[in-house]
Amino acid sequence: MPQDLTLTPAGPALAPRYDEHPRAAPGTADHRPTPARALPRNPYLRLFALPGTRAFTAGNLIARMPSGMFGVSAVIMIAGRYDSYALAGAVTATGLASGALAAPWIARLVDRRGQARVAVPAAAYMALGQLLLLLCVHEKAPAWTLCLVVAATATAPNMGGMSRARWAHLLRDDPDALHTANAFEQAVDELCFMLGPVLAAFLCSMLFPEAGTLAAAALLLGGALLLAAQRSTEPPIAPRTAAGSPLRTRGMVPLLTVFLATGAVFGSMEVVALAFVDGPVAGPVLALQAAGSCAAGLLYGRARRTARLRTCLAALAVLMAMPLLAAMTGSLLALAGGLLVAGMATAPTMLTGMNLVQRLTPASQLNEGMTLAVTALLAGVAAGSATGGWAADHAPFPAFGFLAPIAAATLALALCTATGVGQGPRVRA
Repeated sequence: MPQDLTLTPAGPALAPRYDEHPRAAPGTADHRPTPARALPRNPYLRLFALPGTRAFTAGNLIARMPSGMFGVSAVIMIAGRYDSYALAGAVTATGLASGALAAPWIARLVDRRGQARVAVPAAAYMALGQLLLLLCVHEKAPAWTLCLVVAATATAPNMGGMSRARWAHLLRDDPDALHTANAFEQAVDELCFMLGPVLAAFLCSMLFPEAGTLAAAALLLGGALLLAAQRSTEPPIAPRTAAGSPLRTRGMVPLLTVFLATGAVFGSMEVVALAFVDGPVAGPVLALQAAGSCAAGLLYGRARRTARLRTCLAALAVLMAMPLLAAMTGSLLALAGGLLVAGMATAPTMLTGMNLVQRLTPASQLNEGMTLAVTALLAGVAAGSATGGWAADHAPFPAFGFLAPIAAATLALALCTATGVGQGPRVRA
């Protein structure tokens, strides 16, 4: 019998096809199939057409904003109360070092227990520590207590890593979309580090010195709670493997050394640029580097072809010369343009590096692997800051310090080339 015939009491009759959309009889429900909604052409809009992605992205963005706020808030708060920038710097450095040590362990718990069960307690403990720091500063407690508090409560979870893990789970069968999602996450990182310090400085100056710390603690905890509530997009706990730490994965240690040198690029550039500008416009001028990185990251996410890490690092080394050439002119406007151009190699480099981390790390250790990369990056930032400060203090000519980020980028490129990191086929995720 033909497929489009059905038996009726009067014999065979033509059955309506779905594409004919027959009119429903009066008084009956219309069960015509609803045509599929066309997906947006913009790849970023297609990401957020997936159920639950908008909610977890909003929560993650709120929770990530404090990453650019805590340091500036602490410096303003402590320096204003103790009249010592040295103490403020020591406290923030202690918190950074402690967080770098604790982050891989927290990420391992996230992989083993799940995001919701670990992120909220870790964020709550971090927020409580910031409130305790605020009270110690307000009461002008001994300096050692400030360092002790930040060292004991540096438990902020890697919110960016958890967001990337969600995208990796949702888009595991779509490498192109995952590449776009990772580009979006890198742009969010740049946005948070660009707007976070500005927001913190605004709150501390317009309200009271402790306002930045209070706001950052509230945002961290509130964003973690909102993210944890989105259980539908949370990746399942993968079966544990016997591989041990991701550090044992072949290629991971050389990749982390490249991240270490790359972090030195960012740390040295920040200090050198601040020392060169030395004024109230230093922050906005430096923010242009993050703005250039954010824009380049979004454009790179739309690209149909991706570059190897070695190519990205070569571009980074070349573009880091732009601020040096601009500074030699003595023009602040030229330096601002040089920083904007230099930032355009940052996001593609970080995105390509993070894609390699995802390739090398087993699914059951994805958060820990990405957190190790962030830890190496932050260690490089600290080393680069120290190097940049020395170069700024001992500069034979004003633009001398800008040689430090060029040297660090060249070192990262040399390490990548010598170790063969990322020399395989181009991948999106």
